[in-house]
Amino acid sequence: MWLDKLEKKIGKYCIKNLMLYITTLNGVVFVLSYLAPELNLVSKMMLIPSLVMQGEVWRLVTFLFIPMNSNPLFILLTLYFYYMVGSSLEHEWGSFRFNLYYLIGILGTIGGAFLGGAGTSTYLNLSLIFAFAYLFPNYQIMLFFFFPVKIKYLAILYAGMLVFSFGFAPLVGLVTILGSAVNFILFFWKDIYYRVRFNRRAYMNRQEFKAKLPKIRVLHRCTICGRTDVEDRHMDFRYCVDCDGDYEYCADHLYNHEHVKADKSPGSSDVGDGNDDGSAGNHDDSM
Repeated sequence: MWLDKLEKKIGKYCIKNLMLYITTLNGVVFVLSYLAPELNLVSKMMLIPSLVMQGEVWRLVTFLFIPMNSNPLFILLTLYFYYMVGSSLEHEWGSFRFNLYYLIGILGTIGGAFLGGAGTSTYLNLSLIFAFAYLFPNYQIMLFFFFPVKIKYLAILYAGMLVFSFGFAPLVGLVTILGSAVNFILFFWKDIYYRVRFNRRAYMNRQEFKAKLPKIRVLHRCTICGRTDVEDRHMDFRYCVDCDGDYEYCADHLYNHEHVKADKSPGSSDVGDGNDDGSAGNHDDSM
């Protein structure tokens, strides 16, 4: 695999525990911006292609360190969450592959920013969540400290929000989001393709198997509720001796149904009382 060959050549240059540095610098920038807002630190770090072209090349990197949350109450929780996600991916893939995944996301974000006009690390961070949710779909987090939610549902919610955002800026939004998600596509497209293909084949096999199963024959059906011996194999079905014709009833309706007479419609017949000896009817020998 090309990743293995690449890792052998340049793997020694990867940054271990990369997400620790990213989240730490996010925290530092948040504190500085909070204590000295007059510095306008965040505005000087944003990824704005026009300013990059004027020589402010540091913006190609510093946008990664803009705080992920501006609320002092949630900043620590946000930083911990992204550190947990990133470190889990690094533990699963190894430092080199996680570095490569993050680097591709950075390059995609920069490319999307130059095509769309601006860029942030928001979608890059979402690509981490999507990767984590794909690998660990049933991992559970406490939303707002009280509500347990599986990470796969959170990823679906974020995906829905991205799709919704297309309605406000279709071209710019599409370019920016795809640029940030290119790492997820490159890493998982083959796995997703084969999984979809396998699930489709499995579904078709199940349908073929069901089609080959012998049809289940219904021997008894209640005239009132339509219950059959296939649905409830423990239910007792009997024919009523007071009905004119072969009318069969389940145990629940044997003694409280309207008797069907030849000269009357079933809905206008006399109602059998509690002493109706329905049990005197012959039990179907096929039971």
